[in-house]
Amino acid sequence: MTQTELLILNFKEIRRKSIRLWKGLPVSQYNWRPDENAMTAIQMIRHVLEADYGWDIIINQGDMTNYKTPWENRPFTSVNDELEFAEPFRKKFLESVRQFSEMELNETKIIHPGNGKKKPLGKYLLRIGYHESVHAGQFLSYLRAMEIHRPEIWD
Repeated sequence: MTQTELLILNFKEIRRKSIRLWKGLPVSQYNWRPDENAMTAIQMIRHVLEADYGWDIIINQGDMTNYKTPWENRPFTSVNDELEFAEPFRKKFLESVRQFSEMELNETKIIHPGNGKKKPLGKYLLRIGYHESVHAGQFLSYLRAMEIHRPEIWD
């Protein structure tokens, strides 16, 4: 298995588990949050989903100067609606990852616009997976605090 194939497998596994968690969220709890400074549950889901759009720009070394998300001013309706809207952006992101060679993964340097740090593309892609995993952990905490059944993700 190549580095690229392993990265894609990892992204797909992380997303599969995230979706399992998100689908466990009752509509009545979409706007729940642990405190006034935290994202609501549905905002966290959108944050993870819309990140694929930005990641794709970053890993392809596009210009983030005038970044505008396709989700801007889009109302929250349901988890399924969020997933459907995000699907083309997810596919584009995974296709971008798929096209990188082993050499590009090791030698291309990516500068994250949030902190200006430079990382090899392969390591940057691993951090993208970590980002979603951290939010999955937060989401589990949200569900626990709501006293809602937490879907099994350790299959």
